[in-house]
Amino acid sequence: MPEHPDPPDGGAGSGAARAALAAPDRVGPAAPPDEPGLSRAQVAERVASGRTNDVPVRGGRSVGQIIRGNVFTRINAMIAVLFTVIAVIGPVQDGLFAMVVLCNTLIGIVQEVRAKRTLDRLAIVNAARPRVVREGAVERVAAQEIVLDEVLEVGTGDQVVVDGTVTFSGALEVDESLLTGEADPVAKAVGDTVMSGSFVVAGQGRFRATKVGRHAYAARLAEEASRFSLVRSELRSGIDRILKWITYALFPVGGLLVYSQLFLGGGVALEEASAGGRVSGPLADALRGMVAALVSMIPEGLILLTSIAFAVGVVRLGRHKCLVQELPAIEGLARVDVVCTDKTGTLTESGMRLSAVRELGGGGGPEDSPARVLAALAAGDPDPNPSMAAIARGCAAAGRQAPDWPVTALAPFSSARKWSGASLLTPDGEQHWVLGAADVLVPADDPAAAEAARLGGQGHRVLLLARAAERVDADGLPGGLRPAALVVLDQRVREDAGPTLDYFGAQGVDVKIVSGDHAAAVGAVGREVGLAGSDHPVDARNLPEDRDDLAEAVERRSSFGRVSPERKRDMVRGLRDRGRTVAMTGDGVNDVLALKEADIGVAMGSGSPASRSVAQLVLLDDRFAVLPRVVAEGRRVIGNIERVAGLFLTKTVYTMVLAVTVGLLAVAYPFFPRHATLINAVTFGIPSFFLALAPNTDIVRPGFVLRTLRLAAPAGMVAGVAAVTTYLLVLGGRTVPEPADRTAVVITLCATTLWVLLLVARPYVWWKVVLVAAMAGLLVLALVTPLGQWFFDLDVSDPAKVLTGLAVAGCAIAAITLIRVVDDRMTAREAGPEPKRSGRGAAS
Repeated sequence: MPEHPDPPDGGAGSGAARAALAAPDRVGPAAPPDEPGLSRAQVAERVASGRTNDVPVRGGRSVGQIIRGNVFTRINAMIAVLFTVIAVIGPVQDGLFAMVVLCNTLIGIVQEVRAKRTLDRLAIVNAARPRVVREGAVERVAAQEIVLDEVLEVGTGDQVVVDGTVTFSGALEVDESLLTGEADPVAKAVGDTVMSGSFVVAGQGRFRATKVGRHAYAARLAEEASRFSLVRSELRSGIDRILKWITYALFPVGGLLVYSQLFLGGGVALEEASAGGRVSGPLADALRGMVAALVSMIPEGLILLTSIAFAVGVVRLGRHKCLVQELPAIEGLARVDVVCTDKTGTLTESGMRLSAVRELGGGGGPEDSPARVLAALAAGDPDPNPSMAAIARGCAAAGRQAPDWPVTALAPFSSARKWSGASLLTPDGEQHWVLGAADVLVPADDPAAAEAARLGGQGHRVLLLARAAERVDADGLPGGLRPAALVVLDQRVREDAGPTLDYFGAQGVDVKIVSGDHAAAVGAVGREVGLAGSDHPVDARNLPEDRDDLAEAVERRSSFGRVSPERKRDMVRGLRDRGRTVAMTGDGVNDVLALKEADIGVAMGSGSPASRSVAQLVLLDDRFAVLPRVVAEGRRVIGNIERVAGLFLTKTVYTMVLAVTVGLLAVAYPFFPRHATLINAVTFGIPSFFLALAPNTDIVRPGFVLRTLRLAAPAGMVAGVAAVTTYLLVLGGRTVPEPADRTAVVITLCATTLWVLLLVARPYVWWKVVLVAAMAGLLVLALVTPLGQWFFDLDVSDPAKVLTGLAVAGCAIAAITLIRVVDDRMTAREAGPEPKRSGRGAAS
């Protein structure tokens, strides 16, 4: 039976059903009460008094919060303190680093505001609009517009957005597992309580809101989930850990420099050599050297570029109608190595067509033939799902009028039962009919079940219509079932499903189809899209109960049928227990538990409100083919941030080596802050901005911090030793450097770190070569032009010192290259041989 409900107020036959329910002479289940709900005046009064559902909307971080979040950061605070020092002692060139940080902050604000606007536009499209009863009419409103005492109407697939008391129950069943952990749906009768955060799995009903906004049961969880922020992830936690280490190192390094400059002779010599136009003296010169060192130690652009990369990723995905509801989803999808996908509405198109009704002889005469019964069931279903809607359309297309048979009992469809039914009052008396999965309604050896399996193996969705001997609202499946007909529905595979699975297979991502349909039908779709292992689909009811055994079985196979919502969740959980990063795609209420359990939940925009509310990503135009773009965007963001982090940490390491060595040797620090600004700009600052937004398809692996340090630490140490070596060679026993001495050290560091930039920028494309060449050109301009020499206090008049800087840089480049070659070989050995893959996805 169908897995994916249409919107509760849609579908063929719903109008007739509601008319039948409202008929005064109806003898079946209770009709919705004729209640007017609140008046416009009552709603306005509650809005004025603040009794509204004022839970923040996802993506609702305000512009003011974005500005404060980008301005008031730990790094900006440190930079502000250092700039204050330079503002007092001068000169103005040494405060240039603050302008760089200011520009970076402005860029970060602009990019995040741009991302927020993209999210807000997409969120409006995606937002669920609950149905409320006001002045006797049912209308849709935004969730934030609901007020206290509001009467809400819900149906299959709807999420309960506020707490309330049931006023009408049409066989209403609610899943509260996201709140309580209990997997079994709970039947709700009039007077029962429903809690926000639960969702409807069967039937329909109405309830009166008793708690709204932050007073509702799930409001705190919803508020936490609704923040537009870079919440904890491996990437963010790794960067935070690195920044913490650097912060701890700033104080001892800064103290050592100030002490050495003040009390070990360097500061006095600097005072004698200092030029006019600035505050001079031992303390001023010591502080100036300290600022130059600490500015280089602080990776001021790392947090900025991380934020920009995520924000640009959001905007790019938004162009493809992909709503990112939680930013870490971009990182998570980059790490995904298993995609579990539903079949209907994901690999196949959501709409179905009634292909045939094959009678089996279990019905009655012409008056109660299977065709007439199907028309009556479709008309009497108040909340038709896609399968029932397809049956209704097929009956209407055939000119088959629904008989006027009142519904005396109703069993709405649920994914757990996999059947629905109705008791009908016909001219021949009360009849009881069920419609659902053949292998659930009758034994496996029944001819009807065998024929249904055969047709399912051809890719059809097949339902069994059977007549029962008991009312359908009794507990469990009614007894005395007699098969009457097989209902054959056709569903088309999406044209883009095959190429999408091809992409995942090429990227080493396993794909698994988990569906509530018959296993044979799931296997047929898998074969049509070319998924390896689909020749041997698995009936999930036969999978082992043990958690470890279940996970092993799921990992070995690729196509699974008859998967209940709880089983989907268990399968996803089992894969995660085995160290896999799992993405789950789906669109129905039966996918909610698995979407919530997965590392990344991906919902279809036309899916149920419940599925969209728990997913991290929503594909608003229902295009499964967008997923490769999402994965590629995630890999671009994470891979590029890793590269950028390596650059900034190289700078931090060589600065620490240089600062500590200079402090211990009791010589003047070789740079002014302006020199640090020049080096940082041409070797890391400007190039990292372009690298952070560059294409990148590298597969993301765990271990961000250690992998980043494997190159940054040794490269930074070599660069630092090279800078110290050049400094001591050109200093010649003195304690105070001349401009030519500082220039030699600048040349050594720039040449060495530009080489590190080249190594990090691999693989090479034309624009990366141009970028590095342009940075080298900027450095040359600063070295040879009078303006550059004056502004940055550079001197290339001594060829011996310039050649010394270049020679030491050449030795450092050779050492760094050797380190990189060894590291690449070690990495390849640790990764092992590339697994051979055939077909789409992977299966044994």
